[in-house]
Amino acid sequence: MAPGLVRFALRRTLRDVKYVEAVRPRRARGLVRDVYRQVERDFGMLAPPVALHSPAPEVLAAVWLMLRESLVAAGAASRADKEVVAATVSAANSCPYCVEVHGMALASLGEPAAAAAIEAGDAGAIPDRDTRALVAWAMGDGPLPADVPAGTAAEFTAVAVAFHYLNRVVSVFLDQSPLPEAVPPAAREKAKAVLGYFLKPGAPPPAGTSLPLLPAAATDGPGWAPPGGTLADAFARAAAAIEAAGERSVPPRVRELVRREVKAWDGNPPGLSRAWAEPVLAELPEGERAAGRLALLTAKAPYQVGPADVGPERTDDRGLVELVSWAALTAAVAAGERLSLRPRREDSPGRRG
Repeated sequence: MAPGLVRFALRRTLRDVKYVEAVRPRRARGLVRDVYRQVERDFGMLAPPVALHSPAPEVLAAVWLMLRESLVAAGAASRADKEVVAATVSAANSCPYCVEVHGMALASLGEPAAAAAIEAGDAGAIPDRDTRALVAWAMGDGPLPADVPAGTAAEFTAVAVAFHYLNRVVSVFLDQSPLPEAVPPAAREKAKAVLGYFLKPGAPPPAGTSLPLLPAAATDGPGWAPPGGTLADAFARAAAAIEAAGERSVPPRVRELVRREVKAWDGNPPGLSRAWAEPVLAELPEGERAAGRLALLTAKAPYQVGPADVGPERTDDRGLVELVSWAALTAAVAAGERLSLRPRREDSPGRRG
C-alpha cells in the first residue's frame, strides 16, 4: 500500500476531476464509503479514475468490480502482464493519463523497457517476444498465442474491457497526466519513477470480495468469461448497474443510436475531424442532440470531447456520470467481443499461463 503521505497527495488530486464533484473520502457514506475503503485497501490509493464516479454510487461500485476483478485480484495471469494490457489499450485509445499511470506500474514491476516502448508507440523495441505478442493483441494487431490458457486469455480480455471503459471516462473527466502541472518537463521522468516506486503493486488480494457491493445480475456474464466464474459474475453485475444508470439518464433514442453506431464500428479511431458525427446526430430530435453528441463522442472518439460537449449535461452530476459511463461501457463491451473473436496464433513461444 502507498505510504500515508502519498495516499494523502493522491486524494487531493480528486480536485482535478472536471465537470463533477467527486465525493471526498471524509464525506463518503453508504456504498461510496464501502467502495472507497476497498479501493484504498486493495489498490493502494483512491485513484481519481475510480473516485470520479462517486456522484453515481452504483456506477462507482460497477467500475471498481471491473477494475478489481480484472487487474488487481489474484488470478492466472501475472500483474505485470495485465499491466501490459492496461497500458497498451490506453495507448490505443489515446489516453495519456492511463498510459502514464500503468506505465509507471509496469516499470515498478521490473518491465521499464516495455513501459517505455508502449508509451512511445514502439512495440518492436520490447525485448521479450511474448510481451510483444501481448501488446500486438491488445492493440488489435494480432492474435494471442495458441497456448495461452483459456483462463489467462479471459483475464487479459477482462483487463482490456475495463480499460476500454476507463480510458473513455478518463478522457472526459481528467487531464492528460496524473502529475501536477507544477512539475516541470525536465523533472517529469524522475517524478514518475518516484511515484511508481511508492505505488508498486503488492501481493494480489483474493478474487471475488468486491462482488457483494452489487446485487447478482439476472443475466450471464460476457461470452469471453468462463461461465460461473468470478469474472463472469463481476462483469455481469457491473453491466447491469451501468445499464440501469443508462436507462435513468440517457434518452432511449440516444441509446438506440449509440448502440447501432458501435455495432457497425470496426473500433478504429474516426480521426481528428468530427465531421463523421453530425450527420448521425441529425437523426435525433434537437432537444436530444447534446446528450447524443456527448454519448457518441465518448463511445467512438473520447479524445474529441471538450467543455462545449459536456456543458449542456452539467445540470446534474449523477446524470452526467451515468450518461458518460453508459456510453463508455457500450463501446468497451464491443471491444471485448472483437478481441475474444480473434483466432489464436499457432506459432507461439509458450511462456504465459
